[in-house]
Amino acid sequence: MITALAGGVGASKLLDGFRRAMPPEQLSVIVNTGDDIEMFGLYIAPDLDIVSYTLAGLVNPDLGWGINSDTFYCLDLLLRYEEQKRWFNLGDRDLATHIFRTHRLRQGARLSEITDQIRLTLGVESKILPMTDTHTPTTILTKNSEMHFQEYLVKHLAQPKVTGIRFENIETAEPAPGVAAALLETDAVVICPSNPLISIGPIMAVPGMRDLVKQTAAKVVVISSVVDGASLKGPTDQMLRDLGMEVSALQIAKLYQDIADMFVLDQRDEALRPEIEALGLQVVVTDTVMRDADKKRALAETILTALSA
Repeated sequence: MITALAGGVGASKLLDGFRRAMPPEQLSVIVNTGDDIEMFGLYIAPDLDIVSYTLAGLVNPDLGWGINSDTFYCLDLLLRYEEQKRWFNLGDRDLATHIFRTHRLRQGARLSEITDQIRLTLGVESKILPMTDTHTPTTILTKNSEMHFQEYLVKHLAQPKVTGIRFENIETAEPAPGVAAALLETDAVVICPSNPLISIGPIMAVPGMRDLVKQTAAKVVVISSVVDGASLKGPTDQMLRDLGMEVSALQIAKLYQDIADMFVLDQRDEALRPEIEALGLQVVVTDTVMRDADKKRALAETILTALSA
């Protein structure tokens, strides 16, 4: 059994590799919900949807998000009504997911219940668990303003300098049903190559979550989200730099050294191996850049082999 902590496109690529390399029913995924946002009166859960569509084999392979070959007729007309410029894409079939989720939330269902219903409907055998049922949107602080993470990332193209990060309502949140069991009753915990600040950070900020990861008897493995001094996808490198941290795989290892046992380092950063091992982590060096389906599966198989050694 493998339990993955995930958020964003980098995580979905690795999860795609795991679904090809192992029985899907042996995989559970705890997903960041800090990206969740309301638009047009609908509750949008970007990371839950990326994971669901990926594990269902529906995700757009070129973008890493959304449904493959989706259309945008509904959004185009909505924006005409609202007299808005298009900055966040919601495909027509994707909108069905958001409408269904919002409808069920208004009926009183919990996000975890709805997520399970969606993954079963899509034929996903792996468990998909939101980190919490509490709405905990991520707010990005800049010099002159505050904004939801999606506005920072998509609307403003991650250009404003980040001065801080706040997870709203996090103090009242608790792990969603099934999360504790997924962490404590697994053979390994895999922290995907996601942004440690705004993808894994919100998961770890849920009260009790970091303690669960520390308490598990399972081996905890981290895959670096920084390769050769840069992030492959998203603003990880820029955010680390803005907040005064070094942009390196070593910095990623330091962020997780209190909970991790093993660190998967890209071969381009092999020179950092001694410093990461000095943190008390077992280091596995391999190619972590997942350019295609074969590379995704190869990385997943390398991780599984290292965990079984």
